[in-house]
Formats: sequence, C-alpha cells, structure tokens
Amino acid sequence: MEQYHWLVPLGFVLGAYGTLVGAGGAFILVPILLLLYPQATPETITSISLAVVFFNCVSGSIAYAGTKRIDYKSGLLFSVATVPGAVAGALVTRCVPRGPFDALLGVVLLIASIFIFVRPNPSSAARATASAHGFRRTLVDSDGKTYDFSYNLPMGLAMSLVIGFLSSLLGIGGGIIHVPVLILLLSFPVHIATATSHFMLAIMALAATLVHVATGGFEQGGIQRTIALSVGMIIGAQLGAILSDRLRGHLIVRALAVALALVGLRLLWTTF
Repeated sequence: MEQYHWLVPLGFVLGAYGTLVGAGGAFILVPILLLLYPQATPETITSISLAVVFFNCVSGSIAYAGTKRIDYKSGLLFSVATVPGAVAGALVTRCVPRGPFDALLGVVLLIASIFIFVRPNPSSAARATASAHGFRRTLVDSDGKTYDFSYNLPMGLAMSLVIGFLSSLLGIGGGIIHVPVLILLLSFPVHIATATSHFMLAIMALAATLVHVATGGFEQGGIQRTIALSVGMIIGAQLGAILSDRLRGHLIVRALAVALALVGLRLLWTTF
C-alpha cells in the first residue's frame, strides 16, 4: 500500500516557495508528480496539482491580506477572464498524451525563465503603454508604504484568458506565468504582483478543480495525495508570505526564474 505521509513535508517546502514568488508551487509540484508517478495520466496529475494550489493560495492569500498588498479590484477583474480559460484548459487536458504534455510543460517553463532573466524589470515601453491606457491603482500596505501604479487593463484581461487556459491545461496554476506578466508587461510592483497573483490563483484553481471533480479526474489515489500535499502547503504558505515581506523584489524575481529553468530543463531531459 502506498504511503502518503512523506508528501506533507514536500507540500510544506513547495507551499513556502510558491507563496514567496506568488506562483502557488504547482510549477514545481507538477514535474515532481510526473517523475514520481510515471503511470499516472496528465488529467490525474493536473487534478491533484490544481486542488493543492487552491488550498495553498487560500492560505497564502489570508497571510497576504494582513500585509494589505493584494489588489482585490484588479484580481477580480483578471479572474473574470482567467476562469473561463481555466475551465476550457481543464476539459482539454484529458485529450493530451503524456509525452507531449511533459515536453510542452518543459518548454513553457524554460521560455518563461529566459524571459525573466533577459527582462528582470518592466521595460520603458511597458511603462509608457501603462500610462497611456492608465487604469490607475493606489494601495497602502500595512507598513504604510504607498504603491502608485497604472496598467493596460485590456491587455491584462486578454493575457489572463490565455494564461488561464495554459495554466489549467498544464496544471501549473498560472502564477508562474501571471507574476512575470504583471511585473514585466503591466508594470505591477513586485510585492503587489505576488500577493495579487496568489489571490487570483485561488479563484482560478477552484474553478479548474471543480471541473476535474465533475469529470472524475481524481483517480489512482488522487484524493489521498491531494490531502497530504495540501496539509503541508497550507502551513508552508504562511512561511512563504513572511519571507516575501522580508526580501527585496529583485531577489523574489530571480528566485522565480531559477526555479523555472531547473524544472523546465529536468522535464525536457527526461522527455528526450
């Protein structure tokens, strides 16, 4: 009989790191599950991952709420576009063979890593576009720091729809793509981007998980693995939010890029 207790500490580590970078941890969890359970279908893997991401992001969002760095208005607007994409991605996952699934995930993660390293900060063009289409936001966090920024709302909504589909299809939650988009293309401050991304991920992951529940995606021990991982993730998310508050923005972005590159290369290596 398979033992599940060792998945709790794994969930703790991934929950802490995923919350730190605002990505939910699924971008590391999915490749690990693919390696640990080579016989499992992509649908089963993504079902487990997205359910775990939901619990992680609810826990992380509660922690981030205390810092007052979640842009709830922007998060809800983007979620309107993200959720339909997530539902569509969850439905398409069951039609994707395992080999192409692994390779596609590896390529997506590697491209995202390179993009972050090449452009670790918002470009002048992105700032100009944000100002021209200025959907202006002003937030004051729990430390009294003011974040005043603007972004291109139509671009944000369009990107959210695509990100919702891809992240649900691949089971990676979306934060791993959404955070770089918020920072580099929409000119969000790093700490606002990570906190807001976590809030959006909770909504998106819930929608995708409900689809997987309805289509029977939690087979092959999926429920037991989800519970064990979620326990660790919920606790780890609290630590990740604390660490995020203490690290500078550029360090968080670099940590995100390194993790992307390592996981993407590992997946491509095992695939080919």
